[in-house]
Amino acid sequence: MKFLDQAKVYIRSGNGGNGCVSFRREKYIEFGGPDGGDGGRGGDVWAECVDNLNTLIDFRFQQHYKAERGGNGMGKNRSGKRGQDKALRVPPGTQILDEDNETLIADLTSPGQRARLAKGGNGGFGNTHFKSSTNQAPRNANPGEQGIEATIWLRLKLIADAGLVGLPNAGKSTLLSRVSAAKPKIADYPFTTLHPNLGVVRAGEIDFVLADIPGLIEGAHDGAGLGDRFLGHVERCAMLLHLIDVTLEDPVAAYRTVRNELAAYGGALEDKPEIVALSKCDALDPAALAARVAELEAVLGFAPLAISAQSGMGLDEALHELAAAVAAARGRERAPAPALDEPVGGWRP
Repeated sequence: MKFLDQAKVYIRSGNGGNGCVSFRREKYIEFGGPDGGDGGRGGDVWAECVDNLNTLIDFRFQQHYKAERGGNGMGKNRSGKRGQDKALRVPPGTQILDEDNETLIADLTSPGQRARLAKGGNGGFGNTHFKSSTNQAPRNANPGEQGIEATIWLRLKLIADAGLVGLPNAGKSTLLSRVSAAKPKIADYPFTTLHPNLGVVRAGEIDFVLADIPGLIEGAHDGAGLGDRFLGHVERCAMLLHLIDVTLEDPVAAYRTVRNELAAYGGALEDKPEIVALSKCDALDPAALAARVAELEAVLGFAPLAISAQSGMGLDEALHELAAAVAAARGRERAPAPALDEPVGGWRP
């Protein structure tokens, strides 16, 4: 399946139906009076979050969505039918933004959520609404109200519990394929991963979703490499797993490069809890590995994990540490908020 995380869409709600000018015409009824019905209301345009989608690829082939217009009113006080709504089905984690691509309209994070993007026009009044004691035969009716048209942006931010970040060829895709059933593309050249991948990981009794993000290089926030557009997919993550290739000449510089790009992107990514791990550690002898760990520990203030997705070295420790952090984050999200009518410190007379 092709992956698309941003799409531009044109939407238009339905016009309201026109009111009707009509008079009652029956035998033996000389002055029947007005009986023109009202026009029906136009359909709305909605965004609906569904759980069986994980990409916006459908919006590449259809960019125009229009709701049905309302029916016109008719004689005998018959109102026009209401126009059918139009729904845009989007995956969880989709943000809907205005045409400027900055103003947030809605953020749909769980299946079942809906947001009305454009309200349909109201139907016009028939001439029955204008009758009075001084105007007993009105010959005017209102036209239906015009619908709303707009251009919006859909931006998908995958919902994952933990995110993998690092330079290209740091072993992120290999790690994801080893600890989950995901099958990302793996090769021995940079930028193998062209779009984010998700995998469900189980560590002990805890299941969590791990996201593999395409590699960052220096200047990614200015558009170098694949840029930083995919970093939006880790904004919702509870924590980050930062992988550093232990075979690089300067692992400390690699760490600082990624951290600088996270800070330049914004979105508070640099403030998220982070686990740092040296990957491909089976490629070095124990003495050289210990030297690299000590070199990075002097900068971090704590010892990084030493793992290898190929041999399985240190994977259990890393996964359990990730799972514990994810469980702690879930506990904070589910903690009940104090009632507004109760003191924060508890009940006091």
